[in-house]
This record gives sequence, structure tokens and C-alpha cells, in this order.
Amino acid sequence: MLNLVPGLVTAGLAVCGMGFYLLCLWSARTFQRSRSRQGSGITPPVSILKPLRGVDPQMYESFRSHCTQDYPEYEIIFGVSEPDDPAVEAVQRLIREFPGCKIRLLVCPEVLGNNRKTSNLVQMLGSAQYDHILINDSDIFVTPDYLRRVMAPFARPRVGMVTCPYRGIAADTLGSKLESIGISTDFIAGVLVARQIEGGIHFALGSTLAMSRTALDAIGGLRPLVDYLADDFELGFRIAKAGHEVVLADVVVETYLPAYSFRGFFEHQMRWARSTRDSRRLGYVGLLLTFGLPWAIFAVLLAPFAWWSWTTLAAAMALRAAVAIKVGIGVVHDRALWRHLWLVPMRDLVAFAVWFASFADHTVHWRGEVFILENGKIRPAHPRKPGPVSAAKPDQDKVSVHS
Repeated sequence: MLNLVPGLVTAGLAVCGMGFYLLCLWSARTFQRSRSRQGSGITPPVSILKPLRGVDPQMYESFRSHCTQDYPEYEIIFGVSEPDDPAVEAVQRLIREFPGCKIRLLVCPEVLGNNRKTSNLVQMLGSAQYDHILINDSDIFVTPDYLRRVMAPFARPRVGMVTCPYRGIAADTLGSKLESIGISTDFIAGVLVARQIEGGIHFALGSTLAMSRTALDAIGGLRPLVDYLADDFELGFRIAKAGHEVVLADVVVETYLPAYSFRGFFEHQMRWARSTRDSRRLGYVGLLLTFGLPWAIFAVLLAPFAWWSWTTLAAAMALRAAVAIKVGIGVVHDRALWRHLWLVPMRDLVAFAVWFASFADHTVHWRGEVFILENGKIRPAHPRKPGPVSAAKPDQDKVSVHS
């Protein structure tokens, strides 16, 4: 009997994970039912801010999708740190293709903190014309009704921010496919569970950060976030804490994933994990009880001749597949998931290993640099050598302005 104790313990943990899977299914069903009650047809003018650094997969196609919106009035402001950033050429091409769209490209020379994206956003915000601000990344592809559906919840007076779910479009590498599976079947499922058990969303996703200036001003703007790694989470958390409602919209956007090597995938998962660990400490520790399938696999390995270990594994596999299909296909409409469903156990085992490894130290890799993460804030692991910061020339402050 003593030999079976480790197997019984892991089987018990697997049952806890299966309880979480059932909660995922319930949360996804509740979200799907709420979609028709998100709000109605207001269309306030919107300033879209897109910070850029380098070239991302399918970046130009993602840019174009923002220029074909079925929406009466909006502007797009792109921001780069250096005038010779490779992304500048794509923005200038966009301006030529869409001369009727309000597009501006700003050079943001000041380094206000260790999060260069947020540093750029602070400088871009001063040029935004409208009372509603929307921030998303360069690799976000949207549908023509995106702005209408994101802005609809602002018809309710208490709404201060709207964010939205997303799916990852994988490149043809194993690491990229595992990343995509994780987003569609695990990360979004966790977001829906948080929405359900916390009575709403109290954070935001970087896929879309739409907010009113009233809500943004209530938290002191973007400047306090220039050293935070999870600036999107922190922004939503602060707006919710200030008494504004944060809404998860009913529109799903796409993000094009890099062709991650397995190492690149693991490093990205580690950055994500350590960011979550610092942002939602209790919730992150509780994730140990959500790994139903990995715990069931370990139960079989520890008690291979026990009927209950195989029964636990079969039940865990069935429920995990149900979550993947319900959330990945039913909520975020990931069309590639049917082909990649067999990779879910591998992805979950990697996530299990990442959870344990995330407590080992405080380093994160981000866009080719290594940072130390402490209490949500980052600092360079290797101090940068001091050097002159060139001021932008007058004609570089606004490289192009088209209305």
C-alpha cells in the first residue's frame, strides 16, 4: 500500500485539475452566453497607438487591417524609438497605400524607463487627439468590425477599459505551434475562469487595451508603468482598482507568432510565467492544482498496474480535450487546433515544468535583452554602457502626417 501513496497523491492532484477543467467549461459557456449583452452602437472617435520595434511576422498585413475599419472616425499613431527602425519603411508604405486614413509616425527619443514600449507610449499619448485610446501591438490582425465591437461596451457609463481575447497563428515550427496551443486552450481558458470567479475582469490583455481618458487619468496615465514588465496587466488592474469596469469584448483578434525554436518558446513561456508570478502571486501558486493532465500522467507512471491510475488518466484526457475544443474552437475560433490537438499533452507537460522552473530565479529574456524582474518591475541584468542620447531633429518628431 505504501508503494501506491505517491500515485494516489498525484491522482488526487489530477482530480483537482479536472475540477478546474470543469470550471473552464462553465466559464466559457457563460462568456459565450454574455456576448449578446456587451453593449450597443456608440462610435466615439478613437486614437489607436501602436508602439513598434523591429519587424514582426505578417506586420504589414496587420497594419492594413487597421486601415479598413468600418468605423466613422479614428486615427492611427505609430511610434518608434529610432528614426532608422526597420518598421518605419512599413509605416511609410502604409501611408502611401491609405492616403485617406489618419496615420502618423512619431519618433520617441526619450528613454523614460526600462520598458521601452511603454516609454514610447507615454510620448505618443501626448499626440493623440481623441478621448478614447486603444493600444495594441504591431502583430495584431483585426476584422473590419473590430473597432465597433471593442467600443460598444463604452455605452455603459462605468466601463473604463475594454480588452479582448486572441488566438495565435503559428509558424511552421514546434515551438510556435506549442505557443499557439497554449494561448487558445490554456491561457484564454484561465482568463475566462478569472472573469467568472472574480465577478469580472480586473486586468487586461495586450491584444487590445481600449480605455477612456477619464479612466487613464484616474490612475495617473501611463508614466507610472514605464518599468513594469506586464504593463498590460498592470494597466487593467489599476483601472479596475480605481472603480472602473473592465470588459472582455466579444471580438477575437489574431497575433502572428514568430517561428520559435524550442528554446525560444521555453524562454518566452518563462517570461510569461515569471511576469504572472509577480502580478498575481496567489493565483499563480494555485496553478499547481490546475495541471490535471500532467498529474494524471504521473499517476500512471507511479502506479502503472492500478486500475484507478488509468481511469484518472482517461478522464483527465477527455476533460482536457473538451476544454481545448470548447475554448480554442468555440470561443477563440482557432481553426488550426484540430490539426494540433495531439500536441496538447506535450504543451501541458512543458507548462508544468515551466511553473516549477519559474521560481528558480528572477531573470527574463525580452527582445534580445536579459532583465531582472522584481515585484513586477524590470531592470537590465547587465547595466547598459552610458552613451549620448541623440535628440530628434524637428522633422523627425513627426516623420509623416496624413489625414
